[in-house]
Amino acid sequence: MSALRILGLIPARGGSKGIPRKNVRLLAGRPLLEYTAEAALAARRLSRVVLSTEDEEIAEIGRRCGLEVPFRRPPELARDETPMLPVVQHALRAVEATGERFDAICLLQPTHPLRRAEDVDACMERFRESGADALVSVLPVPVEYNPHWVYFRDDAGFLSLSTGEVQPIPRRQELEPAYHRDGSVYVVRRDVLMEKQSLYGDRLVGLVMEPARSVNLDTPADWQRAEELLRKGI
Repeated sequence: MSALRILGLIPARGGSKGIPRKNVRLLAGRPLLEYTAEAALAARRLSRVVLSTEDEEIAEIGRRCGLEVPFRRPPELARDETPMLPVVQHALRAVEATGERFDAICLLQPTHPLRRAEDVDACMERFRESGADALVSVLPVPVEYNPHWVYFRDDAGFLSLSTGEVQPIPRRQELEPAYHRDGSVYVVRRDVLMEKQSLYGDRLVGLVMEPARSVNLDTPADWQRAEELLRKGI
């Protein structure tokens, strides 16, 4: 099977609510953006890595980290409510406007600083071997939150299993493993992204990440945990 041309994309906007200016804030003495830039540039299976931002300070830090900043993201694609799909589509159009063509796009969000180059490459290899439309990195769902044991409550206050089953599976040992997205790596084929207008497609695969190194920086408590993990050398 021939190698895929995969564009690595790091989206980093200037605004953020939970942790103000988090993409440029120092985490263990280094700008947050630097961790993802380092992992992306060290990954062997990415053909090219670019930064998407509307913010000049972020763009300058990205350049110092070795990232390409070949375009500027429009302000209307850098709002709090902006979904990720049009951001990725804009980046791909901007890069391909020069004549390049990619088979897939790998989205690497800076809010996952403990993701490593080998994690990125492992996701690329799983994606290539699977022939899937897309891949997401995942983590195991704790057994007590397995969908077969999770209930929804209706307006009248009655509970029903999230799976639609009448009775819950009685024994933990009988539960099928369940997973949730951890958000550190997304990969999607170009035609799925541009033609089907989706980051997931119809055939989605996952790669299980290391829970001990998983942190998503949304709150100050997340930031403190990341600092502690980095001090421990994780």
